[in-house]
Amino acid sequence: MTSAWTRAAVAAIREDGARLPVLTAATIGPVVAGLDLWDMWQIEDADGATLMRDGRAWWFFLAAPREGDPELRHDRARIHLLSHGADGWRDHGPALPDGATPGSREWSGSARLAADGQTLTLYFTAAGDRHGGPRFAQRLFEMHGRLTVSADGARCEGWGAPVEMIVADGHWYARADQDAPVGGGILGFRDPGYVRDPADGNEYVLFTGSAGQDHAAGVIGAARRDGDGWTLLPPLIAAPAVNSELERAHIIVRDGRYYLFWSTQGRRFAEGLVAPTGLYGMVADRLLGPYRPVNGTGLVAGNPPSAPFQAYCWWVTAEGTVASFIDYPGTDDPHDASPHARRARFGGVAAPFFRLRFAGDAVTFG
Repeated sequence: MTSAWTRAAVAAIREDGARLPVLTAATIGPVVAGLDLWDMWQIEDADGATLMRDGRAWWFFLAAPREGDPELRHDRARIHLLSHGADGWRDHGPALPDGATPGSREWSGSARLAADGQTLTLYFTAAGDRHGGPRFAQRLFEMHGRLTVSADGARCEGWGAPVEMIVADGHWYARADQDAPVGGGILGFRDPGYVRDPADGNEYVLFTGSAGQDHAAGVIGAARRDGDGWTLLPPLIAAPAVNSELERAHIIVRDGRYYLFWSTQGRRFAEGLVAPTGLYGMVADRLLGPYRPVNGTGLVAGNPPSAPFQAYCWWVTAEGTVASFIDYPGTDDPHDASPHARRARFGGVAAPFFRLRFAGDAVTFG
């Protein structure tokens, strides 16, 4: 059931192929005053389309106060509700009440609105523990509430108790319970991405994981809803000796094919492999695979060589629109810079949208 993203596929990535244009200074401005924004996901309607209300598209973003070292924003992350319309982005505040989740902060996930037009299910990562414990512990939860959009504003309300969906088994998936990074990275068990299979109606979540037997190998995990709970499945994708972190995995279905997308950073590739920070993907004829790399290599859209850190966290909607956030424009590696220098360079705003073109196993942008 598990498909491999291989060294041969990555080694075939051309140095000048599938690179996004360099962002101009005009695209780098505050979206929400006082906040850094990064990982994002749209609210899907019951058919999987991006939710539109009052002429606006509805999204969740991770947000943190715009202060200090931007690399520490993950320690203050909250999920915010935003909308996008003709006037750009609007912030509607935190999606969840203070202290509503077991974590010390909220990390990425996905969201779906029920056919009644009100009931909202949020799938998200609870990072850490609000009572203490490992700083980088990661657990997957779902919560049910309501989305209200009116002349008085928009808000998420009426949340029930968070329900833990699945736990890492230590066999297919390593337990992400570190208190400090190791080798500049952390283990993964996060980013639940919901998908309903149109072929049979089964519901799944995908997630970022680390292989249980080889922690240096990134995997894209899966679980299937069975009754009131979820059943853990083997990984859909594994990248042994290729890449340690396949983040924000999600599937869109187009023309009978299942396109599985994820983001990764160039520094997460194994020794001997050189590939850009970018949006990657594989395609299958069934949701559970087997999967093969799109474009033969897996690369869909990479940061340009002259701005290798300019954007991250690409998220593809059912309409083929791609969102991301502006990370560090310029050429210098931000991980070698001082906190002050990082703050001066960090974008922390939504990047311009772009669209994908689908032609069988080929996925291009333009």
